[in-house]
Amino acid sequence: MQVLERLRPLALLLLRLGLGIIFVSHGYPKLFGHSQQWMGAFQHMGFPPYFAYISGILEFFGGLLLIAGLFTQVAGLLLAVEMAIAIWRVHLPQGSVLAVHNYEFPLALAVGTFALAAVGAGVLSFDNAIFDSRGKPPRRAKDKS
Repeated sequence: MQVLERLRPLALLLLRLGLGIIFVSHGYPKLFGHSQQWMGAFQHMGFPPYFAYISGILEFFGGLLLIAGLFTQVAGLLLAVEMAIAIWRVHLPQGSVLAVHNYEFPLALAVGTFALAAVGAGVLSFDNAIFDSRGKPPRRAKDKS
């Protein structure tokens, strides 16, 4: 299993890229495409119309952060919460909890982003380059002049 352990950085990178691309592609039209249609759709689902913009911002910019591996845990948690709300308010009312086909896609997105929130971006990320393992910027040696 040592081989799989060595693949962990690649696995986290691929997870971030896959989820990030999905979220960017779903957030882009809410912000830069047919915003009025999305506002109507959100109102029809029982949300205030401006939630289309909130959702678009979370998905588009959160997806970009996942792709870059920057503030991955925060972005992952926000996106997981958004997907949980989508499941609870939009998909579950369409049928019973046992009708998984009604919410399987947002569930997969929620679980994947929650995993990134819990585990972090991995070594192939800006998070790793900027922050140490405790989430703080690395300490710099003081000049001895």
